[in-house]
Amino acid sequence: MRADLPEELKLEIRKGLPPDLLYLLRKYPRESWTAHPNLGGMAQFWLQRHDMFRELGGMLKTSIADYREGKLAPHDFAAWFAPRLRFFLQQLHGHHQIEDMHYFPVFSAAETRLSRGFDLLDADHHVIHGALERNAETGSAFLQSLGAGRDRQLFAADQYGQENAALLAMLLRHLEDEEDLIIPLILDRGEDKLGVGA
Repeated sequence: MRADLPEELKLEIRKGLPPDLLYLLRKYPRESWTAHPNLGGMAQFWLQRHDMFRELGGMLKTSIADYREGKLAPHDFAAWFAPRLRFFLQQLHGHHQIEDMHYFPVFSAAETRLSRGFDLLDADHHVIHGALERNAETGSAFLQSLGAGRDRQLFAADQYGQENAALLAMLLRHLEDEEDLIIPLILDRGEDKLGVGA
């Protein structure tokens, strides 16, 4: 985590972006996005990816609760859970790499008044990366525990559940803030002018 971030902007406790970074969102509120002619293919795909992360993260969280309540047998749970957890972690990591290396620099250069916002989103990615590593570790430990006694299984499920809940809370905050910064910029300038068109 970057030490120079004000406490209220740290991802774990942030309630949203500061008002000075939301001037384009005020011009282009969320309810206007889907009908706007500048919402091109890249932006639509990007929003779909965000929705996929929200949906899959929620499914992982629900599956842990179902397992802990005895609704899923260990073998059935492992067969369902392992590939989805792996896919979720890999896809999220790759998504952030593309944003950090390509999109954030392009958007930051296009609207320098938002540069601080893109620095904030980049800092979020570092925090989320740490949470992804902890999710991978506790998820793996949980899957390994499925061959052990019930108490060990439940303890490992609790450990993973806590890490997963923390990741999802941060991820949901980050995705919303990212959309509030980027989509209004795309609507204002257009994908082709920004150099991100499909």
